[in-house]
Amino acid sequence: MPDDVTVADLRDLAERLAREAGELVRSGRPDQVEVAATKSTATDVVTRMDADSEALLRREIAAARPDDAILGEEEGSSSGTSGITWVIDPVDGTVNYLYGVASYAVSVAAVVGPPDPREWTVLAGAVHSVVDDRTWTAGLGAGATLDGRPVRVNAETGLGQCLVGTGFGYDADRRRAQARVLVDVLPQVRDIRRLGSAAIDLCLVATGELDLYYERGLNPWDMAAGALVAQEAGARVTGLRGRPADREMVVAGPPEAVARLVRVLEDVDADRDS
Repeated sequence: MPDDVTVADLRDLAERLAREAGELVRSGRPDQVEVAATKSTATDVVTRMDADSEALLRREIAAARPDDAILGEEEGSSSGTSGITWVIDPVDGTVNYLYGVASYAVSVAAVVGPPDPREWTVLAGAVHSVVDDRTWTAGLGAGATLDGRPVRVNAETGLGQCLVGTGFGYDADRRRAQARVLVDVLPQVRDIRRLGSAAIDLCLVATGELDLYYERGLNPWDMAAGALVAQEAGARVTGLRGRPADREMVVAGPPEAVARLVRVLEDVDADRDS
């Protein structure tokens, strides 16, 4: 941790950044959103707002902390000298934003160490849910809040009583494998929800609006802030087979329930596409 900053400082800045970008996304959404570009597949879309929101975040980070590095979904990485990297997702849930489905967010986190979920330490983060104007924040060792109120994961319960969030990738082979996993998971849980924003899903675990969450294929910016919020609310956030949460798999929720879901996912090789 650099000497010129505290976790509280970073948390406050993350919240301000997420709220400001969220207001831009909310107020700037046209009646008809158009696709500006595609990425990994024809359904992995980028809108003009993705670029505008990330540009705002980068400007504000540079103004507040010019020596910090930035890793963003749209513009990649920029170097810094402070040891802190801001990991930002300007619109998490772009397809929802495109269609007007009410689950998309701005995610902002400050990390130290390599900008890799397997190696970093997330110090602070904020997730702003744009449509309903809710903001989750967390600081390492300082708990998690929703609009200033402390939040906590649900109490432990049997897997069959758990409402579980998940998501799917854009690649057809990945989606086929995820559907195969879902066939095994669904009969063992209360039900499944697929809301379309990993950052929000992780925060819903923190507030008990989901019991558990799992997903394969998340990028660093998808999980950085939300995973800290869940963790600071009492969740275990992990991968499979003893690995930390990463692109291969993220599982989050109350520790005992996570252990049960991890066993189910490992048994069906949920971290593999074949």
